[in-house]
Amino acid sequence: MALVNSTGFAHVRITVTDIARSKAFYDQVFGWPAAIDTSGDVTAPKEDGKPENFYGGTIYQTPQGTLFGLRPVGSARFDSEHTGLDHVSFAVDSRDELQSAAAALSEAGIEHGEIIDLDDAGLAILSFQDPDDINIELTAPLG
Repeated sequence: MALVNSTGFAHVRITVTDIARSKAFYDQVFGWPAAIDTSGDVTAPKEDGKPENFYGGTIYQTPQGTLFGLRPVGSARFDSEHTGLDHVSFAVDSRDELQSAAAALSEAGIEHGEIIDLDDAGLAILSFQDPDDINIELTAPLG
């Protein structure tokens, strides 16, 4: 028996080195509305960042109802080989949507991998990197 009866993720927030650059990237890629945007409030995140102003970050409202946030933390670069975040995956409706996303990313000059079908898992993925080299994955059901 589980200790907690959770229905899933409420939000995920990643740390970024340059909030303006990251916000511009995620605005361009996903176009989600910002539920909260205090990115103009903090010039030195480690000194001025406060929980009540969301550390000078941006919180997006996804169409799914979950939240995705960006928090500025300074100059340390992301490394998926250290304990913590490996990647973030966002759902799309179909493999056709992955193909459309790949074409749109290419047109915008955003490098990405090939679409990979993971037959045993019943899904296909498309990966690309954000400005801090965090792996972003789009995932679609197969079939």
